[in-house]
Amino acid sequence: MKRLRARVRELTEARRSGKQDVKAVIADLNPVLRGWGNYFRTGNADAKFNQVDAYVYWRLRRWMWRRGGQRRLRREEWPQDRFYGMGLYRLQGTVCYPTQAAPRRSSLSRVREIRTHGLKGGYMETGQR
Repeated sequence: MKRLRARVRELTEARRSGKQDVKAVIADLNPVLRGWGNYFRTGNADAKFNQVDAYVYWRLRRWMWRRGGQRRLRREEWPQDRFYGMGLYRLQGTVCYPTQAAPRRSSLSRVREIRTHGLKGGYMETGQR
């Protein structure tokens, strides 16, 4: 998680705020987010994905505020849906829980099917000894 946060910080640092458009920054962020999400999507990563989404939104919003200038009145609101509408990759909802490895069997006893009941030698018919 530290490496992902460092990479997002690098892509949204202050030096890049005057040179690029927000869509270009989103285009740079998407492969990083998609790759990290595909690698960690199996298992119980839902809470971490939500944390990463919140961190990326916070960094982009800060990036846009830095770009907007010093006057507080000129700052626009940047809700999350606005960034996602521009194509930002969302990790929330992409978790794939692994399926069960073995097929489910019924809980019925298989004793009637085998008919050994713990005896060695299997099923004995009448008249054989």
